[in-house]
Amino acid sequence: MQPIETPDSIRLRLEALRVEHRDLDSAINALAVNPAVDQLQLSRLKRRKLMLKDAIARLESELIPDLDA
Repeated sequence: MQPIETPDSIRLRLEALRVEHRDLDSAINALAVNPAVDQLQLSRLKRRKLMLKDAIARLESELIPDLDA
């Protein structure tokens, strides 16, 4: 059983994920301008960025209060 996270701890994780997402975005943009870029590496970075986006969306939805409560 996982411990229940507080809204503050969720917000801290969200901020860390957003920073990582922005950093990956910068790295992807920098690599994309290079014609000799490793396409496999670029693909992996893009996949990681999408995973972060999904994790951010999940955490943001956890911060929305349940209307049924």
